[in-house]
Amino acid sequence: EVQLVESGGGLVQPGGSLTLSCAASEFTFESYAMSWVRQAPGKGLEWVSTITTASGSHRTKYLDSVKDRFTISRDNAKNTLYLQMNSLKPEDTAWYYCAKRVWSRNSAWGTGYDYWGRGTQVAVSS
Repeated sequence: EVQLVESGGGLVQPGGSLTLSCAASEFTFESYAMSWVRQAPGKGLEWVSTITTASGSHRTKYLDSVKDRFTISRDNAKNTLYLQMNSLKPEDTAWYYCAKRVWSRNSAWGTGYDYWGRGTQVAVSS
């Protein structure tokens, strides 16, 4: 069974940094685009970032509000997805989820999600 296990969340002051990790197992990690999605208190799911596979040149894309502050990356040798978050703001407070994209022959970004982790909580507050 596919497993995605997030870690690295916590409480941080505004302007601080955190690095989230997502350990993937039971599937060929390098073959799938991967995403981070978040859910703020009382709100719906919000896509944050996606990274393609190596065949897609590890291209990345970001939610506008996190662009230039967050960096998504992956280590295929370690089957791990990362999200480096800098200059954190209170509005970044949320549960952050790692999600596996469904493979698509037509798009390196994949289409939809088929597996999710349980999430890691990030709180940005002074």
